[in-house]
Amino acid sequence: MRSNNPRHRRHASDPLPHIDDLPGRAAIAEALAGIGEPCSLKTLAAQLEVARGDPQAALERRVRAMVRDGQLIQNRSGLYGLAERMELIPGRVLAHRDGYAFVRPEAGGDDIYLAPREARRTLHGDRVLVRVAGYDRRERPYGNLVEVIERANERVVGRYFTDRNFGFVVPDNRHLNQDVLIPPGAAGDARDGQIVVAAIEQQPDRHSQPVGRVTEILGEHMAPGMEIEIAVRSYNLPSEWPEAVLDAAERVPEAPSPEEIARRRDLRDLPLVTIDGADARDFDDAVFARRTAKGFTLTVAIADVAHYVEPGSALDDEAVRRGTSVYFPDRVIPMLPEALSNGICSLVPDAERLALVCEMNIGLDGEVRRARFFEAVIRSHARLIYNDVQRWRDGEIDSLRGVDAKVARSLTALYDLYALLSETREARGALDIDSVEPRFHYDELGKIASVEATRRVDAHRLIEECMIAANVAAARHLIRHKCAALYRVHDVPDDDRVEDLGRFLGELGLRFRHGKELDAKDFAAVLAAARERADRRLIETVVLRSLKLAVYSAQNTGHFGLSLDAYTHFTSPIRRYPDLVVHRALKARLDSGEALDAGRMPELAEHCSMCERRADEATRDAVAWLKCEFMLDKVGDVFPGIVAGVAEFGVFVELDDIFVEGMVHVSELPGDYYKYDAVGHVLRGRAHGREFRIGQAIAVRVARVDLDERKIDFVLAEPAPGDAPRRGRRRRR
Repeated sequence: MRSNNPRHRRHASDPLPHIDDLPGRAAIAEALAGIGEPCSLKTLAAQLEVARGDPQAALERRVRAMVRDGQLIQNRSGLYGLAERMELIPGRVLAHRDGYAFVRPEAGGDDIYLAPREARRTLHGDRVLVRVAGYDRRERPYGNLVEVIERANERVVGRYFTDRNFGFVVPDNRHLNQDVLIPPGAAGDARDGQIVVAAIEQQPDRHSQPVGRVTEILGEHMAPGMEIEIAVRSYNLPSEWPEAVLDAAERVPEAPSPEEIARRRDLRDLPLVTIDGADARDFDDAVFARRTAKGFTLTVAIADVAHYVEPGSALDDEAVRRGTSVYFPDRVIPMLPEALSNGICSLVPDAERLALVCEMNIGLDGEVRRARFFEAVIRSHARLIYNDVQRWRDGEIDSLRGVDAKVARSLTALYDLYALLSETREARGALDIDSVEPRFHYDELGKIASVEATRRVDAHRLIEECMIAANVAAARHLIRHKCAALYRVHDVPDDDRVEDLGRFLGELGLRFRHGKELDAKDFAAVLAAARERADRRLIETVVLRSLKLAVYSAQNTGHFGLSLDAYTHFTSPIRRYPDLVVHRALKARLDSGEALDAGRMPELAEHCSMCERRADEATRDAVAWLKCEFMLDKVGDVFPGIVAGVAEFGVFVELDDIFVEGMVHVSELPGDYYKYDAVGHVLRGRAHGREFRIGQAIAVRVARVDLDERKIDFVLAEPAPGDAPRRGRRRRR
């Protein structure tokens, strides 16, 4: 009979056969602690009373798994000991281009510095064990690398170069600070300067850098679309569909079955519409609103992806692996195959589609009085575009030519509801900072012709408020019924960042009032006070930097930025896996699905958060490449801009209208010695008092563009009228 002792339960990551009473990881660690010193496997087996043969072989596999995960160490004598008893700390390597690195401990705490001679044995992202060797004058730990327990880089994408008989690949990822040597005969047909993928066959050690073999040639350095090919491989984005997934996608029906339609609530006559960007291809949400005697009824219909993607299927496994769709400027890597994302799951107009619907009754105070979830069949009555809807609202009736009266009444009600929800949002103190995104326009050769900033209009905000209302309703429904699911959480800022923000605002004459417990209203009050100030952008930037990142979690802890006690993601299951998980949890409540495994949620939350960060970083990298490519032929040109950031080594400047950012190095600033004020985010000249701060208008000349480094260097242009440096008083003799 299987033991009920939790210490003997199988660990989820141990691929072991069924062995009765096999000690668990906790029991092994306890036994080693009792022995008091590193010991052999035979001694450990005797201590745990594990019999010879299959049981002892299974124990050995488990011990090796613990070594792999950094819990145990096997020394040079082959003896096993507890890593914590050996004062070894597991963590991930954060490499720097100058050769040194830091190790971020998995258990939290200060990063541990590795000198170049220690760091050369690793690459960025490797999982290692380190021992703290001491502390510097500022009490920061530095250490020695004991062992690399997991390699993070099996392949590298970069430019191939030759030097005599050897080749080498310079990684495109700036965190990978070692070139990969390519021995003679291992370069294939790669030519000097081409972008290639190299498989690492020998990882770096004390005596040599990594050695690899070219496995794929992506093409010439400046070929159109190269930035996306590089980002896909640099960040290991899954982009090829496995055969089993393609086969499963082909079997998905092109239309809902009559039996499924008959089972659901029929909303085909309800004038639901989708409102998206002009270049959107997958439509996963449709909305409708009407006035009532007590307020509004808001209907949010979301594509029922869970009906077609079953847990454990090939489609589901691939969706988990991808975690999210990745949106590059001219290409999308979808989470689901196009047969679903642009086909049966997309709420295209005049087509019957299955949906999971959230219907809300909202009072005149903006509060949701009642929310219901149900499965339905819908038919989108129109595919609308944000800017067209906004022009219609502003009086250009022809911008929505062909829209019927029912849709027009719903749009009017949606705008009225948006005004109400905006007041409620402001009253509860939710933070509201409009972001500006770049939009690239290409010529017939695939090169960038222009870059412009896209700004949100009220039509964007209208849909955002509708989605937030549905997400909140879903979160509260799941909590009320104690359903296992994923939540979108945003924690309270750290105390030290709040203190820095308070000092910074004090220097600007703004009071940052907050009690013992922080409230989003404290931050919202600062943003409101800054709206009419010339330094508004500076204040918004510093406030944003004081906040934490939102992540996914199995436990609801609220959303600080939105000032909500409960929040989840429900409205985009075509492109985000957490939304699909929430749909399954809701459908389980509707008796049409199985309840989710609560034990799997923490790991799934961490994975989905990682996939989101990976997608964001890959997209930022591709956008940075495109901006540099656009500026290559503009060296020497002068542009007006605005200071977007300040550091001790220089000033970051964002150019007006074209949304491109570069840096003026401190050595290029007007003759003076400059001191960086970290609290005030200011570079200030010691002799003449000239200042550079976020939000300041400035004119710059393009000095250099480095595509490989994703860097644009500026120098100051001739000072504009009235831009004379401030001079201090002349001291009397």
